[in-house]
Amino acid sequence: MKEKIEIIGLDHGYGNVKTAHCCFPTGVIHHKTEPTFKSNLLIFEGEFYTIGEGHKEFLAKKQTDMDYYLLTLAAVGRELYARNLRMAQVHLAAGLPLTWVGEQKAEFQAYLLQKEHVDFTFKGIDFSVDFVGADIFPQGFAAVAEKLHAFDGTNLLCDIGNGTMSVLQINNRKPVPNKSFTEKYGTNQCVLTVREALMRKFNVAVDESVIESVLRFGTADIAEKYLTVIRETATTYVAGIFRKLREHEYHPDLMKLYVVGGGGCLIKNFGDYDKARVTINDDICATAKGYEYLARNKLQHSGGMV
Repeated sequence: MKEKIEIIGLDHGYGNVKTAHCCFPTGVIHHKTEPTFKSNLLIFEGEFYTIGEGHKEFLAKKQTDMDYYLLTLAAVGRELYARNLRMAQVHLAAGLPLTWVGEQKAEFQAYLLQKEHVDFTFKGIDFSVDFVGADIFPQGFAAVAEKLHAFDGTNLLCDIGNGTMSVLQINNRKPVPNKSFTEKYGTNQCVLTVREALMRKFNVAVDESVIESVLRFGTADIAEKYLTVIRETATTYVAGIFRKLREHEYHPDLMKLYVVGGGGCLIKNFGDYDKARVTINDDICATAKGYEYLARNKLQHSGGMV
């Protein structure tokens, strides 16, 4: 009897890495020796890495360096721990922005499968993993794949991540590939714009975590004058999102808008829109869950054990 394969969906965001059960910042710090603080320590091939700290710069190709592979190991460890497993055969399910899948799919798949067997330690727990396969799906679309039956009429799917915004038109439950685009217009660009506005007006550097708190929840424990600038700048930025959507044929009276990704909070908190015609999915793990759904269907159709 074949051993059961664990399908693990991975949403390799520029701001956060998500699985079906966890989310952590996309940051990797390499240490030459074992560090003092070990709460998020990854030990791999005799090297030490703190996961979730620092800031990963935007890379159009995530396979450019080893960071996203190390983040993959950490995410697999977190997900296996959530499933009460320490050893497993793992099939990875990941994705790329809509318009990048065709060009980068094979290279990213090879990057994730660069080692068939991996032993590593994360957060003090030893893991032993056999990577038996990997599928790469369109980012954003995965988050709604299981709900396509509800996409009657004309719909626009908008996936706003930390680094990019991807858009795909879906007509009567069918994606329209030639009506999709990806732009570098994610939440990180909004954060940078806010920081510049605060520096220009008050000559003060505000920590990104404070800005992100306001963008996510609409407020933070800071003086009202700073809140006002952050809110006004974010409102202008969100207006820019809708402007870009209109440039790509978005018409709120003729189609519904479905927003996924961490940037959905920007729309919710600072957007001017018709709530009856705009749906915001605020499950940050939705895309990772969607990857698992698509990979599971694919493996079941091929007779795999899942």
